[in-house]
Formats: sequence, structure tokens, C-alpha cells
Amino acid sequence: MPTSARTYGQFCGLARALEIVGERWSLLVVRDLMLGPKRFTDLQLTLPRIPVSILTSRLNELEESGVVRRRVLSQLDGGIVYELTEYGTELDHIVLDLGLWGSRSLTYPKPDEVFTLDTAIISLYTTFQEEAATGVHVNYELHHPGDMVVHAMVDDGALKASAGALPAADLVIEPQGPALLDLLNGNLSAPDAIASGKVRVEGDPAHLDLFTRLFRVPPAPDRPTGLVAH
Repeated sequence: MPTSARTYGQFCGLARALEIVGERWSLLVVRDLMLGPKRFTDLQLTLPRIPVSILTSRLNELEESGVVRRRVLSQLDGGIVYELTEYGTELDHIVLDLGLWGSRSLTYPKPDEVFTLDTAIISLYTTFQEEAATGVHVNYELHHPGDMVVHAMVDDGALKASAGALPAADLVIEPQGPALLDLLNGNLSAPDAIASGKVRVEGDPAHLDLFTRLFRVPPAPDRPTGLVAH
């Protein structure tokens, strides 16, 4: 349970939720555990800027709240991994919906912003359009800067995304710069992406147009232009 100094003092489900996962880094820890159990050192890699003391605190707090549990591996090394509990996995869709909402306000990445392999995988789940994928069977392999490779397998409305190459991919996508973001938010069409060289593909180019329908970020909201009068 959160200490009294970190509670909102309100009998409200939203207030309670924020007390559990509203601390800095907490939801990002949950996000990375959505992809499976991780050791402490794994989380340090997926969250490279989190201080050790903060990561320790967040894991302890999430464990006390029943969101995360630790498990001793059966291997000889007896290492410990952290994983989401059943209660914690109920956050999956909440985290993805919140991530998609936040994606609408993303511009291009700044030089000091980190884009990890786990983020690349989660972004596929975040932007996946289940309704558009009904009856669709297609596999993609995506190459990101830094030699990061992920793949996405779409099977009749379901998505399975993971790290690594996919030999049976129907299309290999190699975006240049921020071209992938432009594709997802509709600022760049698939034909223009290929014609301009902003996206290189291996396979049937028609699958890139399908990709933009299967993975999509809704149009960005209107930004305020001035102060609101009172």
C-alpha cells in the first residue's frame, strides 16, 4: 500500500490506480514486463536511464500492490525474474490504449531520446488495428536503426510481435529516418514512401499499403495556439 504521504486521500478508483502505477517509471516497468518476465538487469537494459535505487523501489512497490511478483528460476543459477501477476496483466490494454493516445502527440525523436527493442515491439501492439486485420494473414519484418529487427505476424485479427528476423516474412521493411512514423500517422503514403526511397522493401510492395491499414496512429489532435481567456 502507498504511504499516506503519497496518497490522494480520495475514495476513488482512479485515485487508487494512480497511487499504484502513477509514480515516475512505474508504468514503463509494467510496459516492459508485458512482453514477459525479466531479470533486474534486463529491466536496466530496457530502461537505460532509470537509477538503480528507483528501479528497486518501483519493483518493490508494484510487488506490494499485487501488480508484480518475483519468481526464482528453476535453472542452476537460481536467478530471480519479475513478472506481472494476473492483476497486473489486466493493465495490458490500458497501457496500450494510453500509449496510442500519447503517440498522437509524438513528433520526431530528439537526439537524446532512447528507442529500445522492447519499445519497437510494444509500438506494434499499440498501433495494431484488430478490425482491419480480420481475415488477414500476413507477416512483416521491420528493421530499425541500430540493427534492431522485429517481426509482426498477423493472423485473422490477432497479432504476435517479437524480436528478430522472420525468414517467412511477406515483406521486409527498412524505413529511413522517421519514415515509419510518417507512414503510421498518414503523413506519408506507401507508394510515395517507396518511390522516394524513404522506405526500402523486399517483397510485394502492396503489403506496405496493407501495413499502413493494419498499424496506424490516429490523426494528431489540434494543438492550442494561445491562452484560454477566463
